[in-house]
Amino acid sequence: MREPARLQAAIEILDAVIASARSEGAAADTLVQRYFAARRYAGSKDRAAVRALVYGAIRALGDLPESGRAAMLGYAEVTAPDLLPLFDGSPHAPAAPQPDEPRAAPGAAPDWLMQRLQVRFGSALQAEAAALLGRAAMDLRINRLKTADVESVRASLPVASATPQGLPLALPYALRMAEPIALDSHPLLRDGIVEVQDAGSQLVTALCVAQPGENVVDLCAGAGGKTLALAADMAGIGALIACDTDRGRLQAMASRLVRAGADSYVQARLLDPGKESEQLADLQGQADLVLIDAPCSGTGTWRRNPELKWRLTEARLQRLVAVQARLMHIGASLVRPGGRLVYAVCSVLPEEGDAQAKAFAIATGAQETARLALSPAAHGCDGFFVASFAMR
Repeated sequence: MREPARLQAAIEILDAVIASARSEGAAADTLVQRYFAARRYAGSKDRAAVRALVYGAIRALGDLPESGRAAMLGYAEVTAPDLLPLFDGSPHAPAAPQPDEPRAAPGAAPDWLMQRLQVRFGSALQAEAAALLGRAAMDLRINRLKTADVESVRASLPVASATPQGLPLALPYALRMAEPIALDSHPLLRDGIVEVQDAGSQLVTALCVAQPGENVVDLCAGAGGKTLALAADMAGIGALIACDTDRGRLQAMASRLVRAGADSYVQARLLDPGKESEQLADLQGQADLVLIDAPCSGTGTWRRNPELKWRLTEARLQRLVAVQARLMHIGASLVRPGGRLVYAVCSVLPEEGDAQAKAFAIATGAQETARLALSPAAHGCDGFFVASFAMR
């Protein structure tokens, strides 16, 4: 593909991303894959170049653009002026810019979100906003159900790695790659010795302090990333129930459990939305630990999914906050007296973090025993809020 054709392809993908953001449809990664699945003529260099254009524009623009062309024009004129000559109207290229056509405005996020980020970060806003829209490092978690030999794992990796630094808790079984690598066919991943997992996500389970022999419920397990980490901390001893309302994600967990050597004692339980309490009645007051990795805005993961800033609305945020509060109270009912509840969201918004923790403590009388507020600029990992409570 010629460079002007690559630019036009990026515009077409951005059109799909914008439409999907309005309808809460497929993620940008999925849309990029679909686009090229129908265009086999595009080589690997073409795909990489177009992807870089798409994500460069998403990261550089604040409000949801009117169109892919408006997005790319705004990106080119403010951030990437070398792209402007490619709007040349040649075959398969975008038409030349017109003075009166719309251009998307630069920015880290929509204004209403920036106001909330200002509350969260204060004078660190500029640095944190830049980090939220930067590139994420690639972190691995060594699975202690398979090995505790960190050095042998490090020696088996094709590029250099080191233990992540600057974190509020030690992660002795975490490795950060010097550069991202493809691990899909690597024996370490195939054999369940390592899992790809951001250090922030690993810190969530570290704060849980799951112990061998405990009864543990992962209430919003998804595809099982944190379930696998909990299983390793429990050394395969005890009961671990992984719950979710998404059948597809729970089914995806099954092969990961087998690969990690945790399938013999992790029980997956599919729940119906709105009926969770009824379907968990047999666990009432039985759990030593309940982890609630609640559905959230995903603002802490913009490094990986920057288009999420265009998907979130104030109304959707309020719906998520209500779901989080409901799940916390369901989780509390499962914890035995003296047990622990850990609440986590991959968000940096106050409503989903500090405000939820305070409201829960007031409503239940639970004692908050620990909290982490993680962010890319301060800690070099995804943004998370995590709070641990001792239940009465």
